[in-house]
Amino acid sequence: MRFTEHELTVAVTAAAKIVAGGRIGKPGKGLGKGLGKGEEKWEAMSKIDRYHLLEAVGGQVLPVLLALPDVEVEAGTRPTFTDAQIATAVEQTMGETGIGRLGSTKLGQKAAVAARLTLVRTALAQLPVRQDPDALIVPDHL
Repeated sequence: MRFTEHELTVAVTAAAKIVAGGRIGKPGKGLGKGLGKGEEKWEAMSKIDRYHLLEAVGGQVLPVLLALPDVEVEAGTRPTFTDAQIATAVEQTMGETGIGRLGSTKLGQKAAVAARLTLVRTALAQLPVRQDPDALIVPDHL
């Protein structure tokens, strides 16, 4: 899938804010519901702490987003992927980044895959609507 730089930035930042809020994967909370608390914690973080969180989340999410299959996305819609496509992309990219001690056991490996899968789904849910590049209007003064 070819995402724009803006789409990738929005996806990683939204996932980082949810991680900052500590709500990802908690029962009954939903993916988008942790964004409010994460937004508050995000604003309270120093710039270097934000950078470190973005780097960590980006290292987990970006390889998977780039490994997703190419799909046509019409203007005014978001890209959609099946659970199987997302799971395949996650499994293909698991060896690209270290998962530490947790991944040394089968249970740890399953937990690492599930965590990355949830993080990627969160990022995909926050993608902005695709804009039509032909409909962009550039002001005359530019």
